[in-house]
Amino acid sequence: MPPREESEESERPLLSGAHDSEEDTLDETAYDSSEKVVIVGIEDGDDGDWSTAPPFSWKKLWLFTGPGFLMSIAFLDPGNLEGDLQAGAIAGYSLLWLLLWATAMGLLVQLLAARLGVATGRHLAELCRDEYPKWARMVLWVMAELALIGADIQEVIGSAIAIKILSNGVLPLWSGVIITAFDCFIFLFLENYGVRKLEAVFAVLIATMAITFAWMFGEAKPNGIELLLGILIPKLSSRTIKQAVGVVGCIIMPHNVFLHSALVQSREIDHSKKGRVQEALNYYSIESTVALMLSFIINLFVTTVFAKGFYGTEQANNIGLVNAGQYLQEKYGGGFFPILYIWGIGLLAAGQSSTITGTYAGQFIMGGFLNLRLKKWIRALITRSCAIVPTMIVALVFDTSEDTLDVMNEWLNVLQSIQIPFALIPLLCLVSKEQIMGAFKIGPVLKVSCSLFYSEPG
Repeated sequence: MPPREESEESERPLLSGAHDSEEDTLDETAYDSSEKVVIVGIEDGDDGDWSTAPPFSWKKLWLFTGPGFLMSIAFLDPGNLEGDLQAGAIAGYSLLWLLLWATAMGLLVQLLAARLGVATGRHLAELCRDEYPKWARMVLWVMAELALIGADIQEVIGSAIAIKILSNGVLPLWSGVIITAFDCFIFLFLENYGVRKLEAVFAVLIATMAITFAWMFGEAKPNGIELLLGILIPKLSSRTIKQAVGVVGCIIMPHNVFLHSALVQSREIDHSKKGRVQEALNYYSIESTVALMLSFIINLFVTTVFAKGFYGTEQANNIGLVNAGQYLQEKYGGGFFPILYIWGIGLLAAGQSSTITGTYAGQFIMGGFLNLRLKKWIRALITRSCAIVPTMIVALVFDTSEDTLDVMNEWLNVLQSIQIPFALIPLLCLVSKEQIMGAFKIGPVLKVSCSLFYSEPG
């Protein structure tokens, strides 16, 4: 390969010499070139001026749409639903403002993760492996794995609870865990038919959540004025501190930062052209914003349903993911289609979608930090085993202890908030380094703003 001209090299927003040497091709990558979606116009071979992004195109926006919605699933997993329902039942509408701002800051962090992945062509775990000494990257890897296992326990347990609800209790919690552990391979099998097909499956699951929880919102008929006041007026009391920290922890998932920086590499981007990189960033920003707006609305539905039905009642402190369906059934009745099963369907969609994205995140985290070149099904088996073993233990121990299981889920949300710095600090450090990001590095104001917000969650 002939050497690049100096003028072209100076504009290249990649790590110096990245991916061009034969040695680098042996490194773990998020997607092989054959798996990537080709964007219209990128492979045209034209010799135009690509120093700026091309004009907006709806067709290209559609082709770039996908990674942001997969990323948004972490904002809708059973851990989020647990945080939503407990925030609504215990704090009423008073934490809706925090839900809004946590989602907004989550969007900012995810856009930075996407920026890192697009501008460098590598994801966060890979860059941590190269940029940090061995002891530091091992600490970051262990923390990322702990955060992922904690999230995965909630996701798998959430699916198992939904299966138990929809089977009228015939299938116990542990059997639901086994079903969830194996059905993720069905979804991974779909990836063989292309990234877009898999993204379509996730779109169906997100739509299922939106429809079911919107149905519940309509059944509950929450107070519109109180809802708006809860969004617009910040309010926090000592009684709701744990719920507030849980809201932040379940919205901002550390493993999701690693995931999004890898997902954006599923599109073929010519990194030698600054305008093409900027174009990708623009489209990813739009689709991620739309995806997280939808996730906020869905979380809002869940929070307000439980705020309307249980805030200020004796059941408020006892309600959790395990018994939420039964409480909803007692409060709102059966109707044409019992709300218990509506809740179960939405919870199942949340659990199934989040377990798959969790599997993806686990593959990227383990492969990136350890530079493992394994077949995808082997990596999936390893990452699923890391989560399924502790989840099965939890299911067997707590199957008959609903209160204890709900308390555990609540504290797992708090764990996520504690783990945030171990993903956020490397992200901010890397995305602000010119030798890594080139022209796409962020400024000090944005870096400090993110640091200040997450230094005091809630």
